Amino acid sequence: MSQTKIKQTAGREALGEFAPEFAHLNDDILFGEVWSRNDLLSLRDRSIVTVVALMSQGLTDSSFKYHLESAKKNGVTRTEIAEILTHAAFYAGWPKAWAAFRMAKEVWTEEPEKDNASNSMEEYARTILFPIGNPNDAFAQYFIGQSYLAPVVTEGVPVFNVTFEPGCRNNWHIHKATKGGGQTLICVGGRGYYQEWGTAPVELHPGDSVYIPAGVKHWHGAAPDSWFSHLAFEVPGENTSNEWLEPVNDEEYSKLK
Repeated sequence: MSQTKIKQTAGREALGEFAPEFAHLNDDILFGEVWSRNDLLSLRDRSIVTVVALMSQGLTDSSFKYHLESAKKNGVTRTEIAEILTHAAFYAGWPKAWAAFRMAKEVWTEEPEKDNASNSMEEYARTILFPIGNPNDAFAQYFIGQSYLAPVVTEGVPVFNVTFEPGCRNNWHIHKATKGGGQTLICVGGRGYYQEWGTAPVELHPGDSVYIPAGVKHWHGAAPDSWFSHLAFEVPGENTSNEWLEPVNDEEYSKLK
């Protein structure tokens, strides 16, 4: 998973002249370094940890609302934040949960989401920027479940938006090249997984990216309960090709959440 640098200016804007060192620590260290280590914990995970930590201290002020808004931006849904605060209430205290819920209701104002697995393609399409496209029939034999393909850029370096219905994943495969080659994925919607042979699966959310070097055996696809979309960039190389291998079997896939 690639590392995204977090840019924060609130410290300098509010305290730059009064407490420049505190502003530096807030903007450049806390956010610029700690929050930016999303190769270790995703932004979504860091948001959840921060919300629970602030709630446990009873800090439901403007900073708490900021972190709730960040959690929503980083992919935490209304249903998930309700469950997170409910769980934390047993450890942090019931009155603190009530205060946190009042503020969370101001951030998650939309109607309760349905299970992602039950969302129609039309509902999901309204949540992403890029088109879903047409059924990916040309490669259907290499997928379990239905996938869709939409060309985004057709000249220069071609870019395609690949969408997987819940539970859909492609077979294990290898991008081959005598020089260069490989593939880059940029996640743009839903929740999915990427796994290299011999390593644990990596959960993917919008904004995450993956570089797949040539010669690496891998697969990628949707989570069991969520639609998933990523942009696919083929890395230029010499004598490039794909070698499609065995499917990701149900026993392996059922271990995913």
